Amino acid sequence: MKHRIVVLGAGYAGANAAGRLARRLHPADTEITLVNAEPGFVERIRLHQLATGQDLKPRPLADVFAGTGVQVRIARVTAVDAERKTVHTEGAGEIAYDTLVYALGSTAADHGVPGVAEHAHYVAGRESALRLRARLADLAAGGTVLVVGGGLTGIEAATEIAEARPDLEVALAARGGLGDWLSEKAQSHLRTAFGRLGITVHEHTEVTGVEPGRAITAGGGEIPAEVTVWTAGFAVHPIAAATTLEVSAEGQIIVDETMRSVSHPDVYAVGDAALAPGASGSPLRMSCASGVPAAHHAADVIAARLTGRPVPPNKIGYNAQCVSLGRRDGVLQWVTPDDQVKPSAVTGKAAARMKELICRTAVWSVSHPTSMLPVRHRHLVPVEVLATAV
Repeated sequence: MKHRIVVLGAGYAGANAAGRLARRLHPADTEITLVNAEPGFVERIRLHQLATGQDLKPRPLADVFAGTGVQVRIARVTAVDAERKTVHTEGAGEIAYDTLVYALGSTAADHGVPGVAEHAHYVAGRESALRLRARLADLAAGGTVLVVGGGLTGIEAATEIAEARPDLEVALAARGGLGDWLSEKAQSHLRTAFGRLGITVHEHTEVTGVEPGRAITAGGGEIPAEVTVWTAGFAVHPIAAATTLEVSAEGQIIVDETMRSVSHPDVYAVGDAALAPGASGSPLRMSCASGVPAAHHAADVIAARLTGRPVPPNKIGYNAQCVSLGRRDGVLQWVTPDDQVKPSAVTGKAAARMKELICRTAVWSVSHPTSMLPVRHRHLVPVEVLATAV
Protein backbone atom coordinates (compact mmCIF):
# COMPACT_ATOMS: atom_id res chain seq x y z
CA MET A 1 0.00 0.00 0.00
CA LYS A 2 1.27 3.46 -0.89
CA HIS A 3 2.21 5.96 1.83
CA ARG A 4 -0.47 8.68 1.74
CA ILE A 5 0.79 12.24 2.09
CA VAL A 6 -1.87 14.95 2.27
CA VAL A 7 -0.97 18.64 1.99
CA LEU A 8 -3.60 21.11 3.16
CA GLY A 9 -3.46 24.49 1.45
CA ALA A 10 -1.86 25.46 -1.86
CA GLY A 11 -0.41 28.82 -0.97
CA TYR A 12 3.32 29.48 -1.25
CA ALA A 13 4.11 27.03 1.56
CA GLY A 14 1.71 24.22 0.68
CA ALA A 15 2.32 24.29 -3.07
CA ASN A 16 6.10 24.29 -2.57
CA ALA A 17 5.87 21.42 -0.08
CA ALA A 18 3.79 19.29 -2.47
CA GLY A 19 6.08 19.97 -5.42
CA ARG A 20 9.25 19.25 -3.49
CA LEU A 21 7.83 16.00 -2.09
CA ALA A 22 7.01 14.95 -5.66
CA ARG A 23 10.65 15.58 -6.58
CA ARG A 24 12.00 13.63 -3.63
CA LEU A 25 9.80 10.52 -3.41
CA HIS A 26 9.11 7.71 -5.85
CA PRO A 27 5.51 7.72 -7.16
CA ALA A 28 5.37 3.92 -6.93
CA ASP A 29 5.62 4.20 -3.13
CA THR A 30 3.73 7.41 -2.33
CA GLU A 31 0.44 9.11 -3.03
CA ILE A 32 0.58 12.89 -2.66
CA THR A 33 -2.71 14.80 -2.43
CA LEU A 34 -2.93 18.59 -2.38
CA VAL A 35 -6.20 20.00 -0.99
CA ASN A 36 -7.15 23.61 -1.64
CA ALA A 37 -10.38 25.60 -1.47
CA GLU A 38 -9.72 27.54 -4.69
CA PRO A 39 -8.91 26.00 -8.08
CA GLY A 40 -6.10 28.45 -8.76
CA PHE A 41 -2.91 29.53 -7.00
CA VAL A 42 -3.28 32.95 -5.38
CA GLU A 43 -0.30 35.31 -5.48
CA ARG A 44 -0.98 36.69 -2.04
CA ILE A 45 2.02 39.00 -2.06
CA ARG A 46 0.49 40.77 -5.08
CA LEU A 47 -3.08 41.15 -3.81
CA HIS A 48 -2.60 44.89 -3.24
CA GLN A 49 -1.93 45.09 -6.98
CA LEU A 50 -5.08 43.12 -7.77
CA ALA A 51 -7.07 45.47 -5.53
CA THR A 52 -5.97 48.52 -7.52
CA GLY A 53 -7.07 47.17 -10.90
CA GLN A 54 -4.02 45.22 -12.05
CA ASP A 55 -4.64 41.73 -13.38
CA LEU A 56 -2.68 38.71 -12.20
CA LYS A 57 -1.91 35.76 -14.43
CA PRO A 58 -4.25 32.85 -13.66
CA ARG A 59 -2.48 29.68 -12.53
CA PRO A 60 -4.94 26.75 -12.28
CA LEU A 61 -3.60 24.17 -9.84
CA ALA A 62 -4.69 21.34 -12.13
CA ASP A 63 -2.36 22.72 -14.82
CA VAL A 64 0.46 23.54 -12.40
CA PHE A 65 0.62 19.99 -11.04
CA ALA A 66 -0.27 18.12 -14.24
CA GLY A 67 2.17 15.26 -14.78
CA THR A 68 3.84 15.66 -11.38
CA GLY A 69 2.04 12.81 -9.63
CA VAL A 70 0.40 15.25 -7.20
CA GLN A 71 -3.37 14.79 -7.02
CA VAL A 72 -5.18 18.13 -6.68
CA ARG A 73 -8.49 18.09 -4.78
CA ILE A 74 -10.52 21.31 -4.81
CA ALA A 75 -12.29 21.29 -1.48
CA ARG A 76 -12.61 23.37 1.68
CA VAL A 77 -11.10 21.81 4.78
CA THR A 78 -13.59 21.82 7.66
CA ALA A 79 -11.83 19.67 10.27
CA VAL A 80 -8.80 17.50 10.99
CA ASP A 81 -8.99 14.38 13.16
CA ALA A 82 -5.39 13.92 14.26
CA GLU A 83 -6.17 10.68 16.09
CA ARG A 84 -7.95 8.96 13.21
CA LYS A 85 -5.60 10.58 10.68
CA THR A 86 -8.40 11.98 8.55
CA VAL A 87 -9.25 15.32 7.02
CA HIS A 88 -12.87 16.37 6.61
CA THR A 89 -13.75 18.57 3.66
CA GLU A 90 -16.62 20.16 1.78
CA GLY A 91 -16.19 18.99 -1.78
CA ALA A 92 -14.04 15.88 -1.38
CA GLY A 93 -15.49 14.14 1.66
CA GLU A 94 -13.12 12.46 4.10
CA ILE A 95 -9.46 12.05 3.16
CA ALA A 96 -7.18 9.70 5.07
CA TYR A 97 -3.46 10.30 5.49
CA ASP A 98 -0.31 8.68 6.79
CA THR A 99 1.60 11.97 6.81
CA LEU A 100 -0.10 15.36 6.93
CA VAL A 101 1.42 18.70 5.91
CA TYR A 102 -0.75 21.47 7.34
CA ALA A 103 -0.34 24.73 5.39
CA LEU A 104 -3.71 26.48 5.62
CA GLY A 105 -2.09 29.85 6.21
CA SER A 106 -3.76 32.89 7.73
CA THR A 107 -6.47 35.44 7.13
CA ALA A 108 -7.19 39.01 8.24
CA ALA A 109 -7.90 39.52 11.94
CA ASP A 110 -10.18 42.29 13.18
CA HIS A 111 -9.05 41.84 16.83
CA GLY A 112 -12.62 42.46 17.92
CA VAL A 113 -12.64 46.09 16.79
CA PRO A 114 -16.28 47.16 16.27
CA GLY A 115 -17.36 47.71 12.68
CA VAL A 116 -14.36 46.13 10.97
CA ALA A 117 -16.20 43.01 9.83
CA GLU A 118 -19.16 45.05 8.60
CA HIS A 119 -17.51 48.08 7.03
CA ALA A 120 -13.81 47.43 6.27
CA HIS A 121 -12.12 45.84 3.28
CA TYR A 122 -9.13 43.45 3.26
CA VAL A 123 -6.29 42.37 0.98
CA ALA A 124 -5.68 39.02 2.68
CA GLY A 125 -7.48 36.91 0.08
CA ARG A 126 -8.36 36.99 -3.60
CA GLU A 127 -12.11 37.52 -3.14
CA SER A 128 -11.62 40.26 -0.55
CA ALA A 129 -9.09 42.01 -2.82
CA LEU A 130 -11.57 41.87 -5.70
CA ARG A 131 -14.29 43.40 -3.51
CA LEU A 132 -11.92 46.23 -2.63
CA ARG A 133 -11.06 46.62 -6.31
CA ALA A 134 -14.74 47.08 -7.19
CA ARG A 135 -15.26 49.55 -4.35
CA LEU A 136 -12.25 51.66 -5.33
CA ALA A 137 -13.42 51.70 -8.95
CA ASP A 138 -16.74 53.19 -7.79
CA LEU A 139 -15.05 55.86 -5.69
CA ALA A 140 -15.23 59.32 -7.23
CA ALA A 141 -12.30 61.75 -7.41
CA GLY A 142 -11.62 63.30 -4.02
CA GLY A 143 -12.85 60.21 -2.19
CA THR A 144 -11.16 59.25 1.06
CA VAL A 145 -9.37 55.96 1.67
CA LEU A 146 -7.87 54.95 5.01
CA VAL A 147 -5.47 52.03 5.37
CA VAL A 148 -5.30 50.80 8.97
CA GLY A 149 -2.04 49.09 9.89
CA GLY A 150 1.53 50.28 9.57
CA GLY A 151 3.18 46.96 8.71
CA LEU A 152 4.47 45.84 5.33
CA THR A 153 0.99 44.97 4.04
CA GLY A 154 -0.44 48.34 5.04
CA ILE A 155 2.46 50.27 3.54
CA GLU A 156 2.21 48.39 0.26
CA ALA A 157 -1.57 48.79 0.08
CA ALA A 158 -1.48 52.52 0.82
CA THR A 159 1.25 53.31 -1.71
CA GLU A 160 -0.28 51.10 -4.41
CA ILE A 161 -3.69 52.78 -4.03
CA ALA A 162 -2.18 56.27 -3.98
CA GLU A 163 -0.13 55.61 -7.10
CA ALA A 164 -2.99 53.98 -9.01
CA ARG A 165 -5.53 56.64 -7.96
CA PRO A 166 -3.77 59.98 -7.44
CA ASP A 167 -7.21 61.62 -7.48
CA LEU A 168 -8.07 60.06 -4.10
CA GLU A 169 -7.20 61.26 -0.59
CA VAL A 170 -5.26 58.31 0.85
CA ALA A 171 -4.25 58.06 4.50
CA LEU A 172 -2.56 55.45 6.69
CA ALA A 173 -3.07 54.94 10.43
CA ALA A 174 -0.26 53.21 12.34
CA ARG A 175 -0.12 52.34 16.03
CA GLY A 176 3.60 53.17 16.02
CA GLY A 177 5.80 55.36 13.87
CA LEU A 178 5.90 54.95 10.11
CA GLY A 179 8.30 52.07 9.42
CA ASP A 180 9.83 52.55 12.86
CA TRP A 181 11.36 49.05 12.82
CA LEU A 182 13.43 49.88 9.73
CA SER A 183 16.87 51.47 9.52
CA GLU A 184 17.19 55.25 9.42
CA LYS A 185 17.91 55.17 5.69
CA ALA A 186 14.84 53.05 4.96
CA GLN A 187 12.59 55.18 7.20
CA SER A 188 13.77 58.36 5.53
CA HIS A 189 13.05 56.96 2.07
CA LEU A 190 9.66 55.70 3.21
CA ARG A 191 8.64 59.15 4.40
CA THR A 192 9.86 60.70 1.14
CA ALA A 193 7.79 58.22 -0.86
CA PHE A 194 4.67 58.87 1.22
CA GLY A 195 5.14 62.60 0.74
CA ARG A 196 5.60 62.19 -3.02
CA LEU A 197 2.39 60.15 -3.24
CA GLY A 198 0.47 62.58 -1.05
CA ILE A 199 -0.40 60.01 1.63
CA THR A 200 -1.42 61.44 5.00
CA VAL A 201 0.13 59.49 7.88
CA HIS A 202 -1.52 59.22 11.29
CA GLU A 203 1.27 57.90 13.49
CA HIS A 204 0.83 56.53 17.01
CA THR A 205 -2.87 56.23 16.26
CA GLU A 206 -5.05 53.35 17.36
CA VAL A 207 -8.27 52.77 15.43
CA THR A 208 -10.95 51.56 17.84
CA GLY A 209 -13.95 51.45 15.52
CA VAL A 210 -14.96 51.57 11.87
CA GLU A 211 -18.21 53.20 10.74
CA PRO A 212 -19.62 54.15 7.34
CA GLY A 213 -17.57 57.11 6.15
CA ARG A 214 -15.12 57.26 9.03
CA ALA A 215 -12.83 55.47 11.47
CA ILE A 216 -12.90 56.19 15.21
CA THR A 217 -9.60 56.53 17.06
CA ALA A 218 -8.68 56.08 20.71
CA GLY A 219 -9.75 59.17 22.59
CA GLY A 220 -12.79 59.74 20.40
CA GLY A 221 -11.16 61.30 17.34
CA GLU A 222 -12.14 60.35 13.81
CA ILE A 223 -10.56 60.02 10.38
CA PRO A 224 -12.67 60.46 7.21
CA ALA A 225 -12.81 57.21 5.25
CA GLU A 226 -15.29 56.36 2.55
CA VAL A 227 -13.24 53.18 2.21
CA THR A 228 -11.35 51.60 5.11
CA VAL A 229 -8.74 48.96 4.30
CA TRP A 230 -7.90 46.82 7.34
CA THR A 231 -4.37 45.38 7.42
CA ALA A 232 -3.81 45.47 11.19
CA GLY A 233 -2.85 41.88 11.78
CA PHE A 234 -3.47 38.32 10.65
CA ALA A 235 -4.85 35.23 12.35
CA VAL A 236 -4.58 31.55 11.49
CA HIS A 237 -7.62 29.49 10.60
CA PRO A 238 -9.24 27.97 13.73
CA ILE A 239 -9.16 24.40 12.43
CA ALA A 240 -5.91 23.37 14.16
CA ALA A 241 -7.04 24.76 17.52
CA ALA A 242 -10.10 22.52 17.36
CA THR A 243 -7.93 19.38 17.11
CA THR A 244 -5.81 17.50 19.65
CA LEU A 245 -2.69 19.02 18.11
CA GLU A 246 -0.65 21.18 20.46
CA VAL A 247 -1.10 24.79 19.40
CA SER A 248 0.01 28.21 20.61
CA ALA A 249 -2.29 30.79 22.17
CA GLU A 250 -2.78 32.19 18.65
CA GLY A 251 -3.78 28.78 17.27
CA GLN A 252 -0.56 28.01 15.40
CA ILE A 253 0.61 24.40 15.42
CA ILE A 254 3.75 24.13 17.56
CA VAL A 255 6.50 22.34 15.66
CA ASP A 256 10.12 21.44 16.28
CA GLU A 257 13.15 22.37 14.17
CA THR A 258 12.07 19.82 11.52
CA MET A 259 8.58 21.38 11.17
CA ARG A 260 7.06 18.31 12.84
CA SER A 261 4.26 18.71 15.37
CA VAL A 262 5.55 18.33 18.93
CA SER A 263 2.44 16.32 19.83
CA HIS A 264 1.74 14.28 16.67
CA PRO A 265 4.79 12.96 14.77
CA ASP A 266 2.80 12.23 11.61
CA VAL A 267 1.81 15.91 11.24
CA TYR A 268 4.00 18.70 9.88
CA ALA A 269 3.04 22.37 9.71
CA VAL A 270 4.54 25.12 7.55
CA GLY A 271 3.88 28.75 6.74
CA ASP A 272 1.68 31.05 8.80
CA ALA A 273 -0.11 28.08 10.39
CA ALA A 274 3.02 26.98 12.26
CA LEU A 275 4.86 28.31 15.28
CA ALA A 276 8.23 27.23 13.99
CA PRO A 277 11.84 27.96 14.93
CA GLY A 278 14.42 29.09 12.42
CA ALA A 279 18.09 28.15 12.50
CA SER A 280 18.69 30.66 15.31
CA GLY A 281 15.91 29.18 17.41
CA SER A 282 13.78 32.32 17.18
CA PRO A 283 10.20 31.90 15.88
CA LEU A 284 9.74 32.52 12.17
CA ARG A 285 7.52 35.47 11.28
CA MET A 286 4.38 35.15 9.17
CA SER A 287 5.62 35.78 5.63
CA CYS A 288 6.37 34.23 2.27
CA ALA A 289 10.04 34.58 3.22
CA SER A 290 9.41 32.08 6.03
CA GLY A 291 6.84 29.83 4.39
CA VAL A 292 8.78 28.78 1.31
CA PRO A 293 12.02 27.70 3.05
CA ALA A 294 9.99 26.04 5.82
CA ALA A 295 8.06 24.09 3.17
CA HIS A 296 11.29 22.99 1.49
CA HIS A 297 12.74 21.94 4.82
CA ALA A 298 9.64 19.99 5.86
CA ALA A 299 9.52 18.18 2.51
CA ASP A 300 13.20 17.27 2.73
CA VAL A 301 12.75 16.03 6.30
CA ILE A 302 9.71 13.92 5.40
CA ALA A 303 11.54 12.43 2.42
CA ALA A 304 14.60 11.71 4.53
CA ARG A 305 12.61 9.97 7.26
CA LEU A 306 10.57 7.90 4.82
CA THR A 307 13.62 6.80 2.84
CA GLY A 308 15.88 6.13 5.82
CA ARG A 309 18.32 8.97 5.15
CA PRO A 310 19.83 11.54 7.53
CA VAL A 311 17.50 14.35 8.50
CA PRO A 312 18.81 17.67 7.14
CA PRO A 313 19.52 20.50 9.61
CA ASN A 314 17.33 23.56 9.92
CA LYS A 315 19.12 26.40 8.10
CA ILE A 316 16.18 28.78 7.77
CA GLY A 317 17.20 32.41 8.16
CA TYR A 318 16.50 35.80 6.66
CA ASN A 319 18.39 38.12 4.35
CA ALA A 320 16.06 41.05 3.84
CA GLN A 321 12.64 42.57 4.30
CA CYS A 322 11.32 44.01 1.07
CA VAL A 323 8.41 46.38 0.52
CA SER A 324 7.04 47.86 -2.68
CA LEU A 325 6.03 51.52 -2.77
CA GLY A 326 3.99 51.39 -5.93
CA ARG A 327 5.35 49.90 -9.15
CA ARG A 328 8.53 51.99 -9.47
CA ASP A 329 9.75 52.47 -5.92
CA GLY A 330 10.58 50.31 -2.94
CA VAL A 331 12.75 49.50 0.05
CA LEU A 332 14.91 46.43 0.53
CA GLN A 333 15.99 46.38 4.16
CA TRP A 334 18.93 44.09 4.90
CA VAL A 335 18.54 42.01 8.06
CA THR A 336 20.50 39.44 10.02
CA PRO A 337 19.59 35.72 9.76
CA ASP A 338 17.44 36.13 12.89
CA ASP A 339 15.61 39.10 11.28
CA GLN A 340 17.33 41.97 13.09
CA VAL A 341 17.61 45.14 11.01
CA LYS A 342 20.99 46.17 9.65
CA PRO A 343 21.91 49.83 8.99
CA SER A 344 22.05 49.29 5.23
CA ALA A 345 19.14 49.26 2.78
CA VAL A 346 18.48 49.52 -0.95
CA THR A 347 15.89 52.11 -1.96
CA GLY A 348 14.16 53.48 -5.03
CA LYS A 349 13.95 51.86 -8.45
CA ALA A 350 16.69 49.34 -7.64
CA ALA A 351 14.69 48.09 -4.64
CA ALA A 352 11.53 47.92 -6.76
CA ARG A 353 13.32 45.77 -9.34
CA MET A 354 14.71 43.47 -6.63
CA LYS A 355 11.26 43.12 -5.03
CA GLU A 356 9.76 42.26 -8.41
CA LEU A 357 12.43 39.62 -8.97
CA ILE A 358 11.67 38.11 -5.56
CA CYS A 359 7.93 37.99 -6.35
CA ARG A 360 8.57 36.37 -9.73
CA THR A 361 10.93 33.82 -8.22
CA ALA A 362 8.36 32.92 -5.56
CA VAL A 363 5.61 32.28 -8.09
CA TRP A 364 8.00 30.46 -10.44
CA SER A 365 8.79 27.98 -7.67
CA VAL A 366 5.08 27.25 -7.38
CA SER A 367 4.22 27.13 -11.08
CA HIS A 368 7.17 24.82 -11.89
CA PRO A 369 6.87 22.30 -9.04
CA THR A 370 9.13 19.61 -10.47
CA SER A 371 11.41 21.68 -12.70
CA MET A 372 13.89 22.63 -10.02
CA LEU A 373 16.91 20.38 -9.61
CA PRO A 374 17.84 17.99 -8.24
CA VAL A 375 15.04 15.49 -8.85
CA ARG A 376 15.62 12.24 -6.97
CA HIS A 377 12.70 9.85 -6.79
CA ARG A 378 13.81 7.75 -3.86
CA HIS A 379 12.02 4.59 -2.73
CA LEU A 380 10.65 4.26 0.80
CA VAL A 381 12.34 1.93 3.22
CA PRO A 382 10.35 -0.97 4.75
CA VAL A 383 7.77 -0.18 7.42
CA GLU A 384 9.74 -1.93 10.14
CA VAL A 385 12.68 0.36 9.47
CA LEU A 386 10.43 3.44 9.44
CA ALA A 387 9.12 2.47 12.86
CA THR A 388 12.58 3.05 14.34
CA ALA A 389 13.32 6.24 12.39
CA VAL A 390 13.62 9.54 14.27
